[in-house]
Amino acid sequence: MSGGKLDPTAAGGPPPPGDAPPAQHMAALGAPVSSTRRSFFGVLVGSISAVVAAMMAVPLVRFALHPVLHGGGAADWFALGSPEDFAAAAEPVRTEVSFRRVDGWRATTVKQTVWVTRDANGALKVLSGTCPHLGCVAIWHGDRGRFICPCHNGNFDRYGELLSGPPPRGLDPLPVKIEGGKLWVKYQYYRQLVRDREVIG
Repeated sequence: MSGGKLDPTAAGGPPPPGDAPPAQHMAALGAPVSSTRRSFFGVLVGSISAVVAAMMAVPLVRFALHPVLHGGGAADWFALGSPEDFAAAAEPVRTEVSFRRVDGWRATTVKQTVWVTRDANGALKVLSGTCPHLGCVAIWHGDRGRFICPCHNGNFDRYGELLSGPPPRGLDPLPVKIEGGKLWVKYQYYRQLVRDREVIG
């Protein structure tokens, strides 16, 4: 006390307005955190979160892109039988090929109809039975000497060439080879409704 006046800080009261807070009060409140320090920690936390998110996204992206990077594969070679047996046939011979087809994540066993015939030079030729119009199976009609698609009346000669109807082209020839005393064929899918042949799997 000085001159009869009571010092408010001596009684533990708050300092008068305008006076700077005592050092012990500042220590109790803690030192203020600078905005630069807050920005640094924010950037650090954000960077760590981005790295973790990227690491988690990698397997998801690979899973999603798998069908694009690994499209439906073509079939393996399939043995049809003795070339002599087919060469002796007076008309095209219907048979089926069976192969494993992979579409994205799904693998299935597929059967498709093919026709073994001969080209204009007498060499063995295998035609896909799938009509290039809308995918129905063309059937050989011996009494009329032609393949006919039952869905939209597409007509093809014994070599697979288009005679009439809505199909944009003839029946599609398939790769063949003779190996080990057998006739082999490799089934392929062609794009439908287009004039030029385009293998799609």
